[in-house]
Amino acid sequence: QVQLVESGGGLVQTGGSLRLSCAASGRTFSKNAMGWFRQAPGKEREFVAAIRWSDGSTDYANSVRGRFTISRDNAKNTVYLQMNNLRPEDTAVYYCAAKRSFTTPRAARDYDSWGQGTQVTVSS
Repeated sequence: QVQLVESGGGLVQTGGSLRLSCAASGRTFSKNAMGWFRQAPGKEREFVAAIRWSDGSTDYANSVRGRFTISRDNAKNTVYLQMNNLRPEDTAVYYCAAKRSFTTPRAARDYDSWGQGTQVTVSS
């Protein structure tokens, strides 16, 4: 079992920045891929970004590429999502997730560990 705890959400104005954190504990050695997903009211959960623990390879959704950066701190078992130039359409609950393999990093159904989510609200 891997436990994931997100933090760092909040309210920010358009153009502002936030950094989300996801602290992993438990059998973290069994997971080599970490992803961030988001879900806005009335919408399906969507992929945001993913990173491979072993070598730092990353993948981004087109909607956030160039504005968001995913990174990891292996010593702290923590993954970060730096979000810059935020837009109202970025408003959502952001979830951290983990799975064994980095294949299909965009498929939410393939992740088997999820955090509780953190709210990000961008005002216009």
